[in-house]
Amino acid sequence: MKDLTKIRTAITVFVVLLILSGITAFPLRTEMDFLIAHKNSFPDALANWIQAVYDAVKQTPDVILYGTDWLAFAHIIIALFFVPVYIDPVRYKANLIVAMTACGAVFLLAFICGPIRGIPFFHQLIDCSFGLIGFFPLYFVFKKIGQLERSKYKIK
Repeated sequence: MKDLTKIRTAITVFVVLLILSGITAFPLRTEMDFLIAHKNSFPDALANWIQAVYDAVKQTPDVILYGTDWLAFAHIIIALFFVPVYIDPVRYKANLIVAMTACGAVFLLAFICGPIRGIPFFHQLIDCSFGLIGFFPLYFVFKKIGQLERSKYKIK
């Protein structure tokens, strides 16, 4: 049961962080207002990027920003795919394989679409950090499920 507790704890933390990272897309204008008010606290390169993003968001019609609402919603929906892993980790281990693959695919999206959209390299690295950081708890859970399987079926 110790492995099951570790699995459930890691999945819970991952789900909470996934949802939090998603819901930050809802108040995009409010967040940009805050960042622009404090942009002098950042290094010049980052302050310039904040200004550019602020200007772009300010000029973006609400109908387009509606897409970020769907981004937030997608994070919440993706988080739901970890509920079965929480309930029965061995049976739903494949969900983790898909999730770890998605973490790796973040790099492809960032490094292919980032330059096409004019996203600075440092921001592409920030985007990649979500995939990199997300991969480790999922891999931890994947390994723990393997231990749980071996102990359950007495496989050595």
